[in-house]
Amino acid sequence: MLRVNPEIYEALEKWADDEFRSVNGQLEWIIEKALKEAKRKPLARGKEEDKEMKTVFNKTRNDI
Repeated sequence: MLRVNPEIYEALEKWADDEFRSVNGQLEWIIEKALKEAKRKPLARGKEEDKEMKTVFNKTRNDI
């Protein structure tokens, strides 16, 4: 469970909606971006899992 100030959640919800993502997807994107920028992103678990994530991401983007 994640507790978020209602005003922050509303802003996050609008941002997610503007980018055709769910709030959960938006949070994952924000966290992954922050981890990359801080050079703290964990190493990929395996090429097959990377392919699956890219496929899901591309399907979502193509649905836009």
